[in-house]
Amino acid sequence: MGFSQALSGLNAAASSLDVLGNNIANSQTVGYKSGSAQFADVFANSRVGLGTRVSTVLQDFGGGNLEATNRPLDLGISGQGFFRMEQNGQVVYSRNGQLTLTPDGYLQNASGARIMGYGTNATGDVQVGGQPTVLQIDADEMPASATSRVSTTFNLDSRSVVGEDLNKVDLHDPAGNDVSIDYHYSNNFTAYDSLGNPRNVTVYYEKTGPNAWSANIAMDGKVLMDGAAPQSFDMAFDQNGQLTSPSPAEFNMAFASADFFDGAAADMPLKFDVAGSTQFGNDASTTALTQNGYTSGALVGITIEDDGTVVRNYANEQSRPAGQIALANFRNPEGLNPVGNNAWVATDASGQELVGAPNTGLLGGIESGMVETSNVDMARELVKMIVTQRAYQANSQTIKTQDEVLQTAISLR
Repeated sequence: MGFSQALSGLNAAASSLDVLGNNIANSQTVGYKSGSAQFADVFANSRVGLGTRVSTVLQDFGGGNLEATNRPLDLGISGQGFFRMEQNGQVVYSRNGQLTLTPDGYLQNASGARIMGYGTNATGDVQVGGQPTVLQIDADEMPASATSRVSTTFNLDSRSVVGEDLNKVDLHDPAGNDVSIDYHYSNNFTAYDSLGNPRNVTVYYEKTGPNAWSANIAMDGKVLMDGAAPQSFDMAFDQNGQLTSPSPAEFNMAFASADFFDGAAADMPLKFDVAGSTQFGNDASTTALTQNGYTSGALVGITIEDDGTVVRNYANEQSRPAGQIALANFRNPEGLNPVGNNAWVATDASGQELVGAPNTGLLGGIESGMVETSNVDMARELVKMIVTQRAYQANSQTIKTQDEVLQTAISLR
């Protein structure tokens, strides 16, 4: 007569209660995956079993709910995959995306694990591929970029009469001489020199013949000159009001440093694109105008897109990528070994990592401002706890019965 079967049952039930208690304790842990104890019977070349044992504790890698936090650096994974992170020189994997930006530009969680991904190349574009590295966000100020191209679309009033109803503006040339410009319509825009200084550029349009117009350009009140006369740019339209000249529909001009910037900023070559402009019998108006220059700007924050791209946002309303977060997946995630702090490490059982950009292959996307809650089902855990408690009590009763039987045998005379 032995007690080993009942003892093994008690030990197994106690281990199961440990697992259930751990699940309940982590019901509010972001990215936690619940575990369950699996049992196996024990036979040692005998007809009667020797009880049970815990064969393994299996983790459930089913997705938890995504919960909004409205904090840009809280990240959740919508779909499969793990964040690839470096902690104390070791690569770990996690579903917890509660990140903070350190003073030296690293994205890391409360345990000090730093997010890994793909950096940028020499041109500032994300370089996907190769081995992911720890991402570091450069906090340097964005330098100014001079305007090199302006694109505009406008309509010039075909009812304008050559030489009539003209407006006049008094300007001066780079040498300081007075220059008068006649025009029927004008529009203006802001351009930036190489130092990031805003420059006011005005274009004056005058009708010079049937379906023909000329344009003069001035920057900060100085007219762009061609020798002793203002430089003019000619435009022609067909009988349907469509632009036919120049072709391609752009003017090339250059603002000399000595003439317009007192030698401080560099020369500014500029393409003025007028594609899509028309000449109809409506009031002259500008419908679109864009330019590609900007002043310098300090880093004011970062955002993370659903493909994992980390975007630096600057005070000059410009944005630049700083890298792209990588995700990793495994053929057998249940083979990962938990090491605490919401992290796992790869093992032979999990297989090699499959690394890539979010939203590629079987990898999920990244949701900014959200976290993945624990996948612990509290109702199920409590029911399983009741069942395990009953099993523990039943095994205790088995020991009690065995004891009574043993006492009866000892009392025989």
